[in-house]
Amino acid sequence: MSVPDHFSPGVPAVEAPPIAHARFSIGDVVRHRLFDFRGVIFDVDPVFANSEEWYESIPEDVRPAKDQPFYHLLAENSDSSYVAYVSQQNLVADDDADPIDHPAISGLFDRFEPGRYRLRPERRH
Repeated sequence: MSVPDHFSPGVPAVEAPPIAHARFSIGDVVRHRLFDFRGVIFDVDPVFANSEEWYESIPEDVRPAKDQPFYHLLAENSDSSYVAYVSQQNLVADDDADPIDHPAISGLFDRFEPGRYRLRPERRH
């Protein structure tokens, strides 16, 4: 029986990066730890998956590590609603019982329960 090349003696093994576990799920309402905005999660990346330009635009003293989950949020602050991309280390569960005021919510979620939104059935897979 032949041994595949990737198991050959003397060839160093390639270690997989550690797997970070997502603390939050799609539909969870969260708040940013440092900045005054909150939002509902609509997608999760297991590790950083945005542009290098976006990453470098974050001030170095608050720039998060890339090897953690990043969340896409339908976000709001006192002035507007927008889409945000936030690292896990910068999010906390939101204790506010009020829903998020974002125009895209009704297209993804069908109802609000305290602390989370329920994804529309046609959006689940």
